Amino acid sequence: MKIILRSILFMLSIILIILVMLAFFGISDQPDIAVGWTLTQDDVIRARKLLHEGAKTKPDEIGTIELSQLDLNLAANYLLNRYSKSAVKIELINNVLRFTVTMTLPKNSYGQYVNISFRLAVEKDNNLPELTKFKAGKLLLPAKFAAFIIDKVIKYSSLNEYFILATQPIKIVKIDKQKISITYYSSKESLIHAQNFLTQDSNNQELHIYQQKINDVLLRHDPAWRLSLAELLKPLFELALQRSTLENAIEQNKLVIIAANNYVNNKDNKLLAFTNSKFTSKKNYPTFLYKRIDLAQHFIASAAITSSINGQIAKAVGEEKELNDANGGSGFSFIDLAADKAGTHFGEIATSSPENARKIQKAMSEIKDYTDFMPDPRDLPEHMDKAEFNQRYQSVDSTAYKELSKQIDVRISTTPIYQIH
Repeated sequence: MKIILRSILFMLSIILIILVMLAFFGISDQPDIAVGWTLTQDDVIRARKLLHEGAKTKPDEIGTIELSQLDLNLAANYLLNRYSKSAVKIELINNVLRFTVTMTLPKNSYGQYVNISFRLAVEKDNNLPELTKFKAGKLLLPAKFAAFIIDKVIKYSSLNEYFILATQPIKIVKIDKQKISITYYSSKESLIHAQNFLTQDSNNQELHIYQQKINDVLLRHDPAWRLSLAELLKPLFELALQRSTLENAIEQNKLVIIAANNYVNNKDNKLLAFTNSKFTSKKNYPTFLYKRIDLAQHFIASAAITSSINGQIAKAVGEEKELNDANGGSGFSFIDLAADKAGTHFGEIATSSPENARKIQKAMSEIKDYTDFMPDPRDLPEHMDKAEFNQRYQSVDSTAYKELSKQIDVRISTTPIYQIH
């Protein structure tokens, strides 16, 4: 069921993007709704739950998902912000789903934003929703015409397979004043097909190239010395610099970071899009930053989450983990949090624009050691249990917490690698 829900959410994103393509008249210098959606810790927890909703439903059984207006907005914004700085507002009014969408455009002479709105409703005697209204800016387009164009774009493009995966299991959709209910049925065969299709990414072969580069590094590594994260990343970015152009530099950087994360954390990160197969090597060494394995793990995991999804997610996940550690774990650590923050900043710059992607490839291929991308955090407080954390910092919203967090940000921003833009 997790695959089905992910497919549904993916299709929502695809439909929104297609509507944007139709929406030339929606381009404006002013957004209809504010962009720059921020995740809270509760948002992250709820987003994870939504993505795993219905996972207990077995194949060949009928299941139902219920999503409130809050759930829909969280899922849609979570998904949209994987691809661009965007915002969507979904309202449940009179048994109709009303969407207002603002997406940020690359710099151009026409406008900074594109604004569209549309409505979905389940008409009488139908089990599935239909497009009933579509507006691009102030221009109202006939719903049937917009629906026809969208259908043809999907049907005669590579999106058709995703559309089938997302919609075929759905049998009934009900929209009321407080929630939507989706009833679905998936056979074992359809789930196997979905899994196979969603994991046959064209990037797998390119990812393998970077994994093989890691193998080469490991074969040359002197086992008498600690394996530095810089020892992995420098040759990976050297290779990315050779393989990249402005057109594909961002994608190559994502693959570098994901390959490194697969090795360093030695597991598939379920938040990431391209981690479908585990990294394996005959020679495996733990990876270090400042003689600590956990710092390398935190840094590269946050970079991977940020480059594949969203920096706000990486930030919230990092804080959530440290708060959990304070409550019966290894204790809250500003040292780990500094690695999370540095990794997030690294991932943001590496994928922020084609120009920055190329700059960081060159800069990382010339680093001397890990101090060029990770400031020394070892003087920061750590191992604080819940009582000590509450006594010293109260919460992540306190002045004391924000002040120390700001100091960490300043350290990171003055580190050499982040001076490239």
